[in-house]
Amino acid sequence: MRQAITSFLLLFTFTWAAEPKKAVAIPEVIITATRSENSASKVPAVVKTLDQKQMAERLVRTFPEALRETPGVMIQKTSNGQGSPFIRGFTGFRNLMLIDGIRFNNSTFREGPNQYWNTIDPQSLSRMEVLPSQGGTLYGSDAIGGTVNAFTKDSGYLSEAEGGFFAHGQADYRHSTAEHSNVERLETSIGEGQKWGLHAGVTLSQFGDVTDGSGRRQPHTGYDNWAFDVRLDVALDDRWTFTAVHQQARQNDAWRTHATTSGVSFAGTAVGTDRIRLFDQERSLSYLRLAGNDLNSFIDAASLTLSLQTAGEEQFRVTGSGATTFQDVDVSTLGVDLQFESLSPIGKLVYGIDYYHDWLETDGANNFAGSVADDSSYDLLGIFLQDEIDLGDRVHLFIGGRFTHIRADAGKFQARHPTTGAVVGMGSYSNEYQNFSASARFIVDLDEEDHYQLYGGVSQAFRAPNMSDLTRDDFSQSGVFEIPSPGLSPETYLTLEVGLKAQTESLTTSLGYFYTRIEDMIIRRVITAGPPITVAKANGGDGYMQGVEFAARWQIDPQWSLFGHIAWVEGQADQFIGNTTQKRREPLGKIAPLVGLAGVRWQTMDSRFWTEFVCLTYGEAGRLNAADMADTQRVPQNGTPSFWLVSLRGGCKVNEHLILTASLDNLLNETYRYHGSGSNEPGFGATLSATVVF
Repeated sequence: MRQAITSFLLLFTFTWAAEPKKAVAIPEVIITATRSENSASKVPAVVKTLDQKQMAERLVRTFPEALRETPGVMIQKTSNGQGSPFIRGFTGFRNLMLIDGIRFNNSTFREGPNQYWNTIDPQSLSRMEVLPSQGGTLYGSDAIGGTVNAFTKDSGYLSEAEGGFFAHGQADYRHSTAEHSNVERLETSIGEGQKWGLHAGVTLSQFGDVTDGSGRRQPHTGYDNWAFDVRLDVALDDRWTFTAVHQQARQNDAWRTHATTSGVSFAGTAVGTDRIRLFDQERSLSYLRLAGNDLNSFIDAASLTLSLQTAGEEQFRVTGSGATTFQDVDVSTLGVDLQFESLSPIGKLVYGIDYYHDWLETDGANNFAGSVADDSSYDLLGIFLQDEIDLGDRVHLFIGGRFTHIRADAGKFQARHPTTGAVVGMGSYSNEYQNFSASARFIVDLDEEDHYQLYGGVSQAFRAPNMSDLTRDDFSQSGVFEIPSPGLSPETYLTLEVGLKAQTESLTTSLGYFYTRIEDMIIRRVITAGPPITVAKANGGDGYMQGVEFAARWQIDPQWSLFGHIAWVEGQADQFIGNTTQKRREPLGKIAPLVGLAGVRWQTMDSRFWTEFVCLTYGEAGRLNAADMADTQRVPQNGTPSFWLVSLRGGCKVNEHLILTASLDNLLNETYRYHGSGSNEPGFGATLSATVVF
């Protein structure tokens, strides 16, 4: 690994010294960082982006896996159907997911890595943005490690000739030999140029049992998935547009394999004892949006979004003794978002109000409640303001604040004794929380051409205890049973960040350091030693997370380019010692190892043919806390071994109607898994894709 680091640094040092080559580039537009459109060079952060073309070339299987080659992101997969990215050391409900700017997180999201992001269909997206360590001021609770915004595909009616009717479509097929998977996608767009457009698509996925590097077929790692999406955009006039979107997805029979006797041991991990443990997931999002721009008044831009989301989770379990349990959690979320932009004597203002209300209905085998409280509700109300101030031509400040009010009403759940974990009757709970978070960030143009910038700032963030924290009554990790924990308070975070970034005709690069102070993190405390081990939650995890990220891309000439990145994170927080109230400082859970990537790309002058050679490497993940060491089904005793994932991929645009893409994956045929994961990744195999445009 030390040699790999040296190679990366030599490569990137060389790119800094390279002579720029003349090229024509379209400035990248970023939305998530400021809740308004800004060029990437004007944003006080390094926002990682992934567009539709990149996702197609990388032949991504799921939404979390689409982020696999993103700087500063580590992927974790409890099972093949459950993926959760770590962003700057945080995962699960400590990262905020948005779809077209609408909160995807709801109040039932579980602690640690979870499966919810896996229900987002990557085939339905046009691009995504990853905003590290920010989002608390503009978007509210949960934006600790970062905020990810996924943008849905539209018809492209604004790029069509005005007044002309258009109709076009696309059919995609993807097959992977090691995954034994098939993905089919059909989409179409119709409309009238500059006036309206309708886009619709459907995706069918059949994922088989995965064959790992040893040639072993891992049972029950396959599952089925379907999704569809519809989007209508209408230009009401030159200033106002109307958008209506509906998307829906369902995932069937996604086993949590590591918890069952079908699990596969890796580097000494234990195999579960359940006979069956599987999840069915279903989600939907519908929204209406009215947006106006260039309004020529105090309000220059405005948008109103009304959304309704549903999420259903069914868990079926057969224990080793043959006992059968069933749990069902259904959540409906109503959202309202009102946003304005104004140019004022004190800068560009972005301000507004957002509100989200969850209704929860749950059921379990005891006909009492599911894994979280039944007949419950959860409310988030936020008011935000950000001011973008120009101090001369080169210094730009972004100052903002948000007030959030949260109310949790847990209807009924199994109340348990705080020291024995025994059921003592029916419980209910209500509480309210308030938080004010602020941020102050800057970006300084270091040259007149805006090629080089110094950026940084300080950002507050928070996470309010959700229904999973307050009322969860279910197994987690490797046979650990979590009981309800009412009385929790919000977690708070403060992040300091500074960095450099550059965008020239041939070079795009960034180097940054961040430090996040953690206060009152909600952590688990052992109640009984079991079996099973029973835990409750309490505030008390003070600590920190810090890291360094470096990324570069050098366009040597129109045909050749080099690219790569490296990321290091390290963090500690207080944890309870056994079943006592005493604490000690330990590494944060499942913290990412050193992660690096390097690649070279060649393409023809007309971009008709292209190929990439890519190496992704994860260092040994040996910084474990007590909870990691107790998670024996997913974390080896001495940590997760390092691995090198080498791939060769390429494509050909045969003609205007046919595009072929292929990849040879895991050329070294390594048997590996991501840190904290419950099953092995595919061994050597080929992934093939064909796209027909009509």
